[in-house]
Amino acid sequence: MTTKATAFTQEASTPERFPEFPPRDDMQNTNHLHLRSILTSLAIHFARRPNTLIHSEMPVSPTLGMQHGVRIPDLMVVFDCDIEDAYRIDGYAIDRQGKPPDFVLEVASKTTGVVDYTAKRGDYERFGIGEYWRFDATGGDYHDAALAADRLVEGAYQPIWIDMTESGVLRGYSDALGLYVCWEQGALRFYDPESQSYLLTHDEEAERADEEAERADEEAAARLQAEAEVRRLRERLNLLGETD
Repeated sequence: MTTKATAFTQEASTPERFPEFPPRDDMQNTNHLHLRSILTSLAIHFARRPNTLIHSEMPVSPTLGMQHGVRIPDLMVVFDCDIEDAYRIDGYAIDRQGKPPDFVLEVASKTTGVVDYTAKRGDYERFGIGEYWRFDATGGDYHDAALAADRLVEGAYQPIWIDMTESGVLRGYSDALGLYVCWEQGALRFYDPESQSYLLTHDEEAERADEEAERADEEAAARLQAEAEVRRLRERLNLLGETD
C-alpha cells in the first residue's frame, strides 16, 4: 500500500496540548467497546508489539496547532508510535508522531451516524489513516451499512470487501490488524484467523476462567481419589504379605 503525502498548515499559536472535548451524549461506546472490553482484548492480543497505542476517544489531527479539523475516533490503533507523547498532549498529532494512525473505527449513533460515513470519511482519508471502519449495531439504521470499511490506496480510500458467513456474521479482513472485524448479531467482534478464534470479551474471559477453575477442581478430586485407591491397594498388599 502506498500513501500520498498531504500538506497541513500549522496555526501560528500552538497549544501545549489538545483542548478538552465534551463527552459523547450517548452510550454507544460504553455498550459496544467498554463493557465488552474490546480495547482490553486488543491490548492483550498485541501485548508483544511494543509502542502500540490502543485508545478510545483520543483526539487526532494532522498537527497540534489546528483549531479545526480535529477528529475523535471511537477506537484507534497505532503501531510503532510515541505513546508518551500522545498522553502528554492529550491527543495524537500526526506531524509529531511522523505517521497517521493505522486503524480507526467509529460506532454508529443517532446523532453522528451520517457524519461518520460522509465528513469523517473524508477527513480520515485526508489525514492518511490506513484503514477506516464503521460499525452499526442496528444493522444500518444510523450508518449506510451494518459494517463497512475503507483502505487507503495511493492516497484515496477504496472499500474493503465485507462478506457474510453461513451463520450470518458480517466480516471484513483488516490488513492493519491482521484480524477480521465482525458484526455478529449486533455485537462488534474481532476474529484471529491464526488461532481461529474470537478475541474474548470480558464475560467470555470470566466464563473461561470459571471453566478452567472447575476443570482444575475436577482434576484435583480425581487425583485425590487415585491416591486414595493406591493407598488401599498398598494396604491390601501389606495384609496379603502378612498372611503369607
